[in-house]
Amino acid sequence: MGNLATATVVVRVTTCTESRYSNVLVLRFENTLSKQLRSNLVGYAFVGPWIIGFLVFTAFPFLSSIYLSFNRYNIVKPPVWVGLQNYSTLFHDDPQFRQALLVTLRFAFCSVPMSIVAGVCLALLLNQKVRGLSIYRTLFFLPSIVPTVASATIFLWLFNPEIGLINQILSLFHIQGPAWLLDTKWAPWSLIFMSLWGVGNSMVIYLAGLKDVPTYLYEAALIDGANSLQRLRHVTLPMLTPVIFFNLVMGVIGSFQYFTEAYMMTKGGPEDATLYYALYLFMRAWRYLDMGYASALAWVLFAVVMSITLLLFRSQKKWVHYGS
Repeated sequence: MGNLATATVVVRVTTCTESRYSNVLVLRFENTLSKQLRSNLVGYAFVGPWIIGFLVFTAFPFLSSIYLSFNRYNIVKPPVWVGLQNYSTLFHDDPQFRQALLVTLRFAFCSVPMSIVAGVCLALLLNQKVRGLSIYRTLFFLPSIVPTVASATIFLWLFNPEIGLINQILSLFHIQGPAWLLDTKWAPWSLIFMSLWGVGNSMVIYLAGLKDVPTYLYEAALIDGANSLQRLRHVTLPMLTPVIFFNLVMGVIGSFQYFTEAYMMTKGGPEDATLYYALYLFMRAWRYLDMGYASALAWVLFAVVMSITLLLFRSQKKWVHYGS
C-alpha cells in the first residue's frame, strides 16, 4: 500500500509538473505569436496605404479598361456591350489611328537613337578629368529636371517663326528659317529635336556605367597598343551596352507615351502631323467622351509596346555584353 501511495504521489507530481511545463510552453508560444502578429500588423500598417492606392488607382482601372474596351461608354450612360466592334472600327475605319501610330513610331525610331548617341557622347565628355567638371555636369543635367510644361513654353518661343531665337540666329547667316511648328514637314522634327533637351537623365546613367568599366581592360588594351578610338570601340562601348540596352527599352516605352509637349505646343497639328498616339487616346477619351474606344486604343498601345520590348529583349543576346 505504501509503495502504491508513493507511486500515486509521484505520478501526480509528474503530471502537475508536465502540466505546468506545457502551460509555460503554451504561454511562450502565444507570446511569440502575439509579437509576430504585432510586428506583422505594424508592417501592414506601413504598407497598407500603398496597397490601397495600388488597388484603387492601378489594379481597378487596369481591369476596368479591359471590360470597357468591349463596350460603348460615354461616362454619362451605363456601358453597352458591343464585343469587338471597337477593335474592328479601330483597325478598319479609323485613319487617325493609323496616322497616330505612324507618327509615334517615327518619333520613337528617330528620337530614341538620337538620345542614346547624345547621352553617350555627353557622358564620355563629362567623364574626362578637366577643371570645373561638376559645374559642367550640373549644367547638362539641369534641363532634365525642368517641368515639362515650362520646357514646352520655352520651346514655343524658340520655334516661333517670327520672333523665335532659332530663326533670329539663322537670319544672321542669311538663312530663312522654317515655320517649325506650323509646317507639316518640320513640326514632327521640331518635337524630335526638343526631346534631346532632357538627355541629362540618361547621361547620368551612362556616367555611372562608365565608372563601372574595369580599369584592367584599359590597361590590357594599352599594353596591346590600342589607341583611344580603339579603346572606345573595343572596351568602353561593349562594356556600356547593358546601360545602353536599359535606356533603349525605357526610351521606347517613354516615346510611346509622349503627350505633354504635343498637347501644349501643337494639339496634334498641323494636319495631324504631330498627332501622337497618347494624344489621340486622350482626345478620344476626354474630348469625345468615348471611353470604350479609348480603352481599346490603350490595349492596342500596350500590345505594340510589349511586342517591341520583347523583340528588344530577344535581340540583346547578339549585342549586349555583360560583365560575366
